[in-house]
Amino acid sequence: MSEQRAIPQHVAIIMDGNGRWAKQHGKERYEGHIAGVESVRRVVRAAATHGVKYLTLYAFSTENWGRPVAEVEAIMELFCKSVVGEAPELVKQGVKVKIIGERSHFSAKVLEMIDQIECTTKAGDKLTLVLAFNYSSRREIVLAAQAIAERVASGALRIEEIDEATISQHLMTATMPDPDLIIRTSGECRLSNFLLWQASYAEFYFPEVLWPDFDEKEFDHALEVYSQRERRYGLVTEKN
Repeated sequence: MSEQRAIPQHVAIIMDGNGRWAKQHGKERYEGHIAGVESVRRVVRAAATHGVKYLTLYAFSTENWGRPVAEVEAIMELFCKSVVGEAPELVKQGVKVKIIGERSHFSAKVLEMIDQIECTTKAGDKLTLVLAFNYSSRREIVLAAQAIAERVASGALRIEEIDEATISQHLMTATMPDPDLIIRTSGECRLSNFLLWQASYAEFYFPEVLWPDFDEKEFDHALEVYSQRERRYGLVTEKN
């Protein structure tokens, strides 16, 4: 590992492979999600240790509602239990939790847990843990466009004033920097409707390891790979 290396301010992870991990180990799919929670714990600790300021995890997409009812219910129950169980440790670590995604589909219990974890951890100043829960990047962009159109219609905004910053300010991630590094586990190489606007200049890393097996060592390796990349943002450097 390099002694001097660039640390990404914002790391985003598509946590893929829970179901395949469960199948490989002769377990039910929901047991793969349970195993995946431990990987979340490990990565949160590692991110805070390395000085990462924002960690966004793709926890539940809008498309995931199409999974078997029993699996969706298990994920929701696991989320609620994790909120209650992990809150004290997150507070201790200085982690602030922020939930992004549409909340209209959630039960009263899940909404209560979301409010609870955000309120309990609001003073965290070391790491912001962002959970994309019932999140769709395309839907996010549509909602942003609608909000901007409403401002134009009301006269609060002129069409010629709309620029990239305007759109970014109307996204669910408005208060956050764009991701520097996006990781997708399990070897799949696609974004799956995750942070499409925000990922325009992100670096990508696609390890073969399934999410429940992703640990501190894997996270550290991802940061090492990132540190070896040259981020030019469309410009030409002296090396080129």
